[in-house]
Amino acid sequence: MAKRKFTPPPVRAKEPRINYRITAQKVRVVVEGGVEVMDRNAALKIAEAQGLDLVEVSPDQDPPVCKIIDYGKYKYEQTKKKKEASKHQHIIQIKEVKMRPKIADHDYELKRRNARNFLEEGNKVKVTLRFRGREMAHPDLGMKLMQKLSVDLNDVAITEAPARMDGRQIVMVLGPRPGVRKKPPEKKKDLDGSSPEENLAPAPAGAGESGE
Repeated sequence: MAKRKFTPPPVRAKEPRINYRITAQKVRVVVEGGVEVMDRNAALKIAEAQGLDLVEVSPDQDPPVCKIIDYGKYKYEQTKKKKEASKHQHIIQIKEVKMRPKIADHDYELKRRNARNFLEEGNKVKVTLRFRGREMAHPDLGMKLMQKLSVDLNDVAITEAPARMDGRQIVMVLGPRPGVRKKPPEKKKDLDGSSPEENLAPAPAGAGESGE
């Protein structure tokens, strides 16, 4: 019988010891004006008299450092800070823009505009220019097109990987220039031009009712 593969449990953030869970007999308590070494039980009495908790904040010290605080409020504030920080985090994605050596002017403008939008959103852009058939005889035309795109986006992009041949294609990677104003990703539109949020909006009073 095959042995079941052991999956280790997820690692959870270690919470500090509080109140009577603190095992050290002597603790350093952070008080106004500095730190005072005292008996753990004496520190617990001070915390209880104030309606607060004795929290071990530096267990590796000898004796460990403790604070007298409202632990429930402290945990709530820490959780709130983490949520706020995660809201402002931007996950950098690599978007791809594909072109052909004989791309029409209006198609090139569309590709350039898409690349600019990706960069202004804080993403990287991988530009791929693929050759077909006899187009391989003129790689210089592809290189010129890549150079043109790099120049056109110079105000919002830096070239992280210059254009190079990779088989039957040329590849270039652009990154957002530091200091470029970030903008939120554009919302997708339905075929009628409205956004999904607009379609979910409640209908005005009386809408859909018959005139009977």
